[in-house]
Amino acid sequence: MSNHRNSTTSAIGFCLLPFDLIQNILLYLVLPEIIRLKLVSKSFSHIISDQDFIRACNIRSRSSTWLFVYKKRWPRDLTLHGFTDQSQRWFQIPIANSLRPIISPGEDLYFLTASGNFFLFVSNTKKVVIFVNLVTQTVKKIPPSPLGPRCTSSWRRSGMKLVAGPRGLDHFRFLFVELVENRPILFVYDSESQKWESMEAKENVANLPCHGERESENIYLSVINGRSESVLIVVKSHGDGTTPLVLRPRFGSGGNDGGQLTVRFSWGNVIDRLHVYGDGHMMIMTSDGVGKMMLTSIELWGLSLNGRHWQYISKVPSELMEQIKKPHGVMVGCLEKRDGIVRAALMSNFEGLWHILWLTYDIQTRHWIWVTLPDCKMKGSNMAGFAFSSGITLS
Repeated sequence: MSNHRNSTTSAIGFCLLPFDLIQNILLYLVLPEIIRLKLVSKSFSHIISDQDFIRACNIRSRSSTWLFVYKKRWPRDLTLHGFTDQSQRWFQIPIANSLRPIISPGEDLYFLTASGNFFLFVSNTKKVVIFVNLVTQTVKKIPPSPLGPRCTSSWRRSGMKLVAGPRGLDHFRFLFVELVENRPILFVYDSESQKWESMEAKENVANLPCHGERESENIYLSVINGRSESVLIVVKSHGDGTTPLVLRPRFGSGGNDGGQLTVRFSWGNVIDRLHVYGDGHMMIMTSDGVGKMMLTSIELWGLSLNGRHWQYISKVPSELMEQIKKPHGVMVGCLEKRDGIVRAALMSNFEGLWHILWLTYDIQTRHWIWVTLPDCKMKGSNMAGFAFSSGITLS
């Protein structure tokens, strides 16, 4: 009782501080903490709803990059764990209450992707996609795409993209690409119209530049990836109805300083190679060993200006490789590029223990950075999806 009385007194005392001082203190918190305060305290809700505070918070938070990991200790708790490059710890974001109006107890959910305030999940049980806005607490099902209901295994991380609408609007677009009768088809869902649109991608016969200084205007989605050639599509990010183009980058015109591929491609023994695709880039991880694998090299490749070739960009320095390599049994990854920075998250499991590696590469400075992560405490939990996100705001 005494501890409760003291904490209540402290909270009241804090609220009696000058308004500007309270706002400055709250700005040191990251967005999930601010959102939680807004939900649980009327006093804080009034402060956090102030337009000046929202503006200052949004300016600070928009530059943050988040890595979200969805884990579930089946079947009890459904929790997103988020880590930002501007903090030093993981933040827990319970989502069970938000999803309760939509999903049934025991339903099998998987985290697909995120952008801004929006998070997409897929139900393996009902084969439906669900979006959650963690700020407004909006939860809705997305109608089935023209391809019909899809389970988790049908969604390819490098073949889909979630694009949050302008700040202040509760809208988004969800894009994914699939081969339909051997033709690359782009499917786009608009949350404002609540309708799907499909477009067949056309070959880039005019050899148009598809990768350059203004590549932020483009969205790149992987269709298929083969031994010597990949198939991607590129479409304008602002959704003006422009026909998507097909890119078929090949290896052989661009390598390391010696002009050769530094990673040999052997599809007869694919277990020692992991290729992660995203935003017109590819990261190649090579491992040695049997059962107990160990990373030996990581390379970054990107598209040529016209999208016809994969070009070697850089390799993680050997000194850094010695620091980051750990034994692993299986490994999965996600890759994104934003504002000239390529980010990769590699999640591996060895004997039931999960390990997450976050690497960044600055295209301009050609500098690799290892973002060290604290333990996410995933032992005993199921990993059910992970993704990078940015642009989270209070409005």
